[in-house]
Amino acid sequence: MAEPAIKTSGLSKSFGGLHAVKDLNLEIPPGEIFGFLGPNGAGKTTTVKLLTGLMAPTRGKAWIHGRDISENPIAVKKTIALVPDEPFVYPKLTGIEFMRLVGGLYEVPLEKQKSKIPELLEMFDLKDRAMEILESYSHGMRQKLVFASVLLHEPRVLFLDEPMVGLDPKSAKMVKEIFRRLAENGVTLFMCTHIMEIAEQLCHRVGIMIDGELIAVGTLDEIKKQSRREGFNLEEAFLTLTGNLEVTARSKRLD
Repeated sequence: MAEPAIKTSGLSKSFGGLHAVKDLNLEIPPGEIFGFLGPNGAGKTTTVKLLTGLMAPTRGKAWIHGRDISENPIAVKKTIALVPDEPFVYPKLTGIEFMRLVGGLYEVPLEKQKSKIPELLEMFDLKDRAMEILESYSHGMRQKLVFASVLLHEPRVLFLDEPMVGLDPKSAKMVKEIFRRLAENGVTLFMCTHIMEIAEQLCHRVGIMIDGELIAVGTLDEIKKQSRREGFNLEEAFLTLTGNLEVTARSKRLD
């Protein structure tokens, strides 16, 4: 069996008396698109920060391709990438300058940057805007530029927080196809999303977190079985498992 791309054992994070993540045990194989679902405040973003080395756990361990994140933070960060829900760019740089900055930070050889940057800009339909400063970019364009920049160093694990926010339908379709191709080539994608349709279309498995605890994990069919809603869609299974289905039904009756 292949070594897990992501593995956690008892991973926990507390802030005073608040337990944001409680004893998370998870294994995700290479090449899997894993959907991480949960209501606001469930602990999804904290989990991503723990898995990317942006936050230290209170207890427990996490590994990326066998490397302990706490013991090997630099080595791990060289192999991963994070796309947040709000794209951060330097507004006074041009698109190509931003790409070169990221390439320098990840120590991508200059010759590789020269060939890879135009390829990525074209892939994300940004080649014609590469020489324009980023403050002129729309939110969706900035999001696509961030996608392009994180792929420059060819990460083995890609963390995504609401990756489709701000993308028009054409761009969203293109990005989903890119995600599928990455997974086919062995890249692991860990994706937080509130959009159940995206999870159904893309994810091989999903995990559902509530109040810091992972309450369900499996394929879409397995999640539906756990919720006893095999004939329903993922949204209704999710609402059942998180205890929100009856609230939603009452709301609909009041409309």
